[in-house]
Amino acid sequence: MPIQPARLLTAAGDSTLAQSGAPIPLDRLVPPAPAGAPWEVEIGFGKGRYLFERCRAEPGRRFLGIEIAGQYLREWVRRSRKVGLKNFLVLHGDALALLATSLPTGFAEVVHIYFPDPWWKTRHKKRRLLDPETVDLVLRLLAPGGKLSFATDFLEYGEKVIKILSGVPGLQIRRIAEWPEGPRTHYEAKFVTEGRPIVRLEAWFAEGAGVGLHPLGERGVVAAVRYFGREEEEHDE
Repeated sequence: MPIQPARLLTAAGDSTLAQSGAPIPLDRLVPPAPAGAPWEVEIGFGKGRYLFERCRAEPGRRFLGIEIAGQYLREWVRRSRKVGLKNFLVLHGDALALLATSLPTGFAEVVHIYFPDPWWKTRHKKRRLLDPETVDLVLRLLAPGGKLSFATDFLEYGEKVIKILSGVPGLQIRRIAEWPEGPRTHYEAKFVTEGRPIVRLEAWFAEGAGVGLHPLGERGVVAAVRYFGREEEEHDE
């Protein structure tokens, strides 16, 4: 299957990443109204229950959603445009690729990740959003004082995420029994009704702390750099 270019969808229309350039010009695509309106990001919003409700309830905030499932994304955008929402930007594409190449750093007041695919198979490990080698891509979105909100019903994966986040220098973590407003997604509402346990947490950087590579992820990143460097040297010979 050919790789499709990432698409950007707003209340005003659609464009491609090639047209917008990188880093994506957030203020041009969704002008702040009022001035300085903060951003929130939801990665993998699925059917978009939480994203839609927040956009509608908070017109003074801006919301960026990332989703790879085209059917869900198109329906969400159609519905949002129909009711006149103006404060959103939706990106259709692979989240890790967009985080690594296309989004600016330090702009999000909140980053939401709810019930992501845990990608259990070893060969799929690199697809995880919250893995030692990729967690910095998520955390670098946070503005000073910003926070990450996360939930999963895969308890083993949830504990693994807590362990990974606990290894990030300067990152503070708090487990949440339940969100103040109740379930945030369709999955969460279903799981609560079924009585299934859920791992919920919030994380934020202590004052003065910054984002760097995870101590357990540095080896993989350095290995990749060395590998490609060696490949180039061999090619030059």
